[in-house]
Amino acid sequence: MKSSLAVLALVTLVTLPLAAQSGRPLIVQTNSAGDSVMLIDPATDKIVVEIPEAEVIHGAAAAPDGSRLYLSNESLSTVDIVDTKTMRITKRIPLSGHPNNIAVHKKGHRVYVAITGAQGGVDVIDTVAEQRIKTIRVLGGVHNPFITPDSRFVVAGSTGGAVATVIDTELERPVWSIHFEGGVRPVCFETNADGSTKRMFAQITNFHGFAIVDWAQKREVGRITLPELPPAQRNNEGIQGAPAHGLLIAPDGKTLWSTSKFNSAVYVYSMPDLKYLGEVKVGLVPDWLTFTPDSKKVYVANAHDNTVSVIDVAARKELTRLKVGQVPKRNITAILPPFAGTN
Repeated sequence: MKSSLAVLALVTLVTLPLAAQSGRPLIVQTNSAGDSVMLIDPATDKIVVEIPEAEVIHGAAAAPDGSRLYLSNESLSTVDIVDTKTMRITKRIPLSGHPNNIAVHKKGHRVYVAITGAQGGVDVIDTVAEQRIKTIRVLGGVHNPFITPDSRFVVAGSTGGAVATVIDTELERPVWSIHFEGGVRPVCFETNADGSTKRMFAQITNFHGFAIVDWAQKREVGRITLPELPPAQRNNEGIQGAPAHGLLIAPDGKTLWSTSKFNSAVYVYSMPDLKYLGEVKVGLVPDWLTFTPDSKKVYVANAHDNTVSVIDVAARKELTRLKVGQVPKRNITAILPPFAGTN
């Protein structure tokens, strides 16, 4: 791996159609066993930028104004900052330990990084000073930090500690927690009319479905089990203790989507009643998903196919499958400004 920041700044700009409009949504796809991050234009479903020298990136988060991308770099235990006008890595911030996923506050002044391992927790990054300012310790370390839609809380999901720890973003300390029988995997939130959190949905180690948590009551109130296939028809490769890994409510709030590694599928439920609506078959080991802001498409990262499935939400139909890098997992939707090389 090259260490020169000048080399890090090199960017592959793919000459595919991209209308350079301010505030354009792009799908940011990390490749967990690769050395690049890829940006997909949902208008064309083509890869329009590849950021190289981003090796073993776990998660990505975008600054609210679209000026930066923050990447959690497992190979160097850093947060890598990307200037989205040039698509160049401009700085690497050392972390307290080995990182997993990452989240950003809606005000943009804080980034929260999951630090895995027994002595892990959540590293808090000051984005103005561009440095780590503290580590919030969490039992068993943290796999994913998820920020509530109002940014009042960060939920630190621990696979080792089997606990979701709720951190107050103003106090920057834990305020309550909820334990499960297994590790906490992806989490998403349903909001009240005022934007506060109503329910949390959480995928749990070795459970093929998701738990339902009443936020005000601070307790689990139910579970949804995903449809089952006969054992002979299931995929048993790459499960990693997470038969369901990938959970998100569409931006319009009408549906909740969950991946199934067992069934190579995503399953759709209505909101708020969680009525089962249907299935879409995707690639092998679907691991994460993200929507376009208009809720018309969802992008599913298939870790063992090295592809991303593009799904029409209304039709519940796979439109195409894009070839990406090695072992694609985490992805996000970012609203980014025009960048170098576009016109």
